[in-house]
Amino acid sequence: MSIRTGGQILVDQLALHGADHVFCVPGESYLAVLDALHDAGGIKTITCRHEGNAAMMAEAHGKLTGRPGICMVTRGPGATNASAGLHVAMQDATPMLLFIGQVARDQIEREAFQEIDYRRMFGQVTKWTVQVDDAARLPELIARAFRVATSGRPGPVAIALPEDMLTEAVDVVDALPYTPLESWPGTGELDAVRALLAGAQRPMVLLGGSPWDTEAVDGIQRFAEANHLPVATSFRRADRFDNAHPLYAGDLGIGPNPKLLERIKAADVLLVIGARLTEMTTGGYTVFDIPVPQQTLIHIHPDPEELGRVYHPTLAINATPREFAKALGALEPIADPVWAGTGEAAHAEYGEWQICPANPGAVQLGRVMEWLEANMPVETIYTNGAGNFSVWLHRFHRYRRLGTQLAPTSGSMGYGFPAAIAAAIVKPDAPVVCFAGDGDFLMSGQDLATAMATGAKPITIIFNNGILGTIRMHQENHYPGRISATDLVNPDFAAYAKAFGAHGETVTETAQFAPAMERALASGTAAIIDLKLDPQAITPRTTLDKLRQAAQAKGL
Repeated sequence: MSIRTGGQILVDQLALHGADHVFCVPGESYLAVLDALHDAGGIKTITCRHEGNAAMMAEAHGKLTGRPGICMVTRGPGATNASAGLHVAMQDATPMLLFIGQVARDQIEREAFQEIDYRRMFGQVTKWTVQVDDAARLPELIARAFRVATSGRPGPVAIALPEDMLTEAVDVVDALPYTPLESWPGTGELDAVRALLAGAQRPMVLLGGSPWDTEAVDGIQRFAEANHLPVATSFRRADRFDNAHPLYAGDLGIGPNPKLLERIKAADVLLVIGARLTEMTTGGYTVFDIPVPQQTLIHIHPDPEELGRVYHPTLAINATPREFAKALGALEPIADPVWAGTGEAAHAEYGEWQICPANPGAVQLGRVMEWLEANMPVETIYTNGAGNFSVWLHRFHRYRRLGTQLAPTSGSMGYGFPAAIAAAIVKPDAPVVCFAGDGDFLMSGQDLATAMATGAKPITIIFNNGILGTIRMHQENHYPGRISATDLVNPDFAAYAKAFGAHGETVTETAQFAPAMERALASGTAAIIDLKLDPQAITPRTTLDKLRQAAQAKGL
C-alpha cells in the first residue's frame, strides 16, 4: 500500500502493464498525469500536434506490438478529435487505450466547460468506455481496460479521468500485470476441420483479422504447404502470408483480381481464419450467398458474436487466429489431395495481376513500384491512408513479413502519415515508407513536426494529382462531367518538408524517382517525395476520360 495521487497511480499502472509509449496532446484536464510521466523513465511521451493523429499513432503502435497503444487527450474537442483513431482501432480490431481528461466530479451533469459524457459518446467506437470517479479504483479499472482491449477480438477502450480525481491522494495496492485471454480450438473442432477439407475438391484458405504473431504466420505456412492449399488474404491484411510464396493467391480488397474472385466463388470449402467477411472483402456482400453461402464455410473468429452475424458457417470455431494457426500443426496432412497444384496456379494468376500497365503522364507508377520492390528490404514497413493511390501499393507490392502493412480497414483518410511516424518510433531500425494522396496527406501533415521532434525518419511518397481521386472517380461514374468539390489547391510539398527541417523533393518524371528516393534514404531525417501525377491516372485499369465516356454511354 502507498499513498499516491490518482495521476501517479495511473502512470504506475501503465508501467506495470508494460506500456512504453504515450502519444498525446497535452491538456490542463490531466496535468497530474503529465507530471507523473515526468519521472516515468520507461515510458516515452510523444507530443503530437493533433489528437486524431495521436490516436492513430497509438493505433499503429497497437498493430505493430500487439499491446495496447496508449493515447492521452484533453476533454471536449480533444476527445472528439481523437475519435477518428478510435474508429480505426474498432474496425481494425487493434488494442488501444484512450485516456481522456474530464471535468471535475462536482461539475458533472452541468454541461461544464468542454464536458461530454464519453460513455454515451463512444458507445459504438469502443469495446468499453468507463469513467473513473474514485482514484482507489484506478488499478482495478485500468487492468480491466488492458484485458478488454486485448482479449477476444481486440479493440479500443476509452477511460475518462475527472480532473480532481487525478489529484486525489489515496492508499491503494497495484494490480497484477494483465494477461490477454486466449481462446483455442478443441481437438474435436480440429478434427472436424480436417474432415471437411479431406472431402473437398477446391478448398481455399482466407486469412485476416487479429491477433497474429510470427509463430502463427509460420504455422499457417507449414499447414498450407503440407496440404497444398491456396491462401488468400482479406482487405488490408496481406502481411498475414508471404506474398512471394508459391501458394499465395492474392488479396480480396477493393478491385480484386477477377481470377481470384472466380476461385473464391468456385471453392467448395472455404477456411476463413480471423477475417470478418466484411463489405470490403466480399465485394459489398455479393461474393457469398446470404445467409448460407454455397461454399462449405469454416469460420474461425475470436468474437462469438461475429460467427454467423452475416454468413452462417457450416463449422464455427470461437478461437483467436493466432492460437488456431498454432494448433493446426497437430493435424495430420491430407495425403495426395485432389486439389494439389491449384495453389501454384492461383499464384501464377496473382503474378500476372501484378504486371502494372502504363499510365497517363510523365511519372510511370509501375516503374516506381518496380524500383521499390527491387531496392527496399523485406522488413520495410509500408503505411497508407485512404484513396485511389493506395491501389498501387496494395496491388503491386509484395508483403513478405507480418507487421509490414499498416493500413486502415476502416478506410480512414489521414491515417498513413501518423502511422508511419509511430512505426518509425517503435521500429527505428526498419525503413518506413508512407503512401499518401495529396488530399490524404494534408489531413495529418502537421505532425511532420512530431517526426522531427522525435527523430522519426519515415519517407512519405505523395501521389499529387490535384484532386480527391476516389471521389472524382465516383463522380465520373455517376455524374459524368459534373465536377463538384473535388479539385484541390496544394502547397509545394517539398518546400513544406523543408520548412520543418525535413528532406523534400519534387518528382515530375519517372527517371527522377530513383535518385530522389536514394537521397531521401541517405538524408537521415524524415522526407517527402512529391510525385506530380496526371489526374487521368486514376487507377491502374482506367482513366477519368474513359470513366466519363462509359457513364455517358449508359445515358447518365
